[in-house]
Amino acid sequence: MNPFETQSVTFAEPIDMLYACHGKVRRFCSQIDMLPGYIAEHGCNEAVLQAVRQISQYFNVAAPLHHEDEEENFFPLLLQYAPQAQAGVDELLHQHESLHANWSALYQEFQNLEADPQYPLQAEVLKRFTDGYAVHLGIEEPLFDMGKEFIPQEKLAEIGKIMAARRQK
Repeated sequence: MNPFETQSVTFAEPIDMLYACHGKVRRFCSQIDMLPGYIAEHGCNEAVLQAVRQISQYFNVAAPLHHEDEEENFFPLLLQYAPQAQAGVDELLHQHESLHANWSALYQEFQNLEADPQYPLQAEVLKRFTDGYAVHLGIEEPLFDMGKEFIPQEKLAEIGKIMAARRQK
């Protein structure tokens, strides 16, 4: 994915949409990594609370939909056309469980911070979350590339429609 591309990504290209979601995950993880230092220097101000709310919105709503897209649509289709991806898919499915658990712990930290701006964020909770995603994306993106190589475009178009409809519920 070209970070300077100005064209919008749509569900007509579902793998590009999955990559776009990963771009957001990376951006939010970068913000999470910066939070302790920023708070130490500037305190828990409105910018921090706004960032926490945006991150929470993404990981409470969009990230679970992204995982559904993968688990229910992309991974089964990938395995149909590239069964050699089975070990990677199995690992990613296992990681989805730990990513959700890591998010629950981080979300609790964010709620604590919103309730008490003096609350000291637990650095290990933030690190476990961002490190977990770094590992996850490193395994998952080569499978996206494999999908582009092996899955017929008409099959990708079909799952793109399903993924788009999932967001209309």
